[in-house]
Amino acid sequence: MNDEEFWPRYLAAHSDPRTRAMHTAGTIAATTLLVTAAIRRDPWLALAGVVAGYGPAWLSHAFIERNKPETFRAPFRSLAADYRMAYHVLAGSIDAEYERLGLAAHR
Repeated sequence: MNDEEFWPRYLAAHSDPRTRAMHTAGTIAATTLLVTAAIRRDPWLALAGVVAGYGPAWLSHAFIERNKPETFRAPFRSLAADYRMAYHVLAGSIDAEYERLGLAAHR
């Protein structure tokens, strides 16, 4: 499965805007913490970055979407798709992306 085949499956697993918001917040927090950890060479900040990224995402799958995170099936594609989704959320184009793919998204 390539990235373009994975993308619709990934979005289908993130149909609730609360899930997308939690993922986007986690992605921003994780990226900030991981970059800072690398600059400072601080493993505790790196660990905090991992928790900040995966924690909200996994909680949203457990309690909002009630599905299994795509991270377990395709970790690298899932990470790339998470950044792609965060881009669309921040750019305000996520609803258009669901429409383009013919997917149902909660509003």
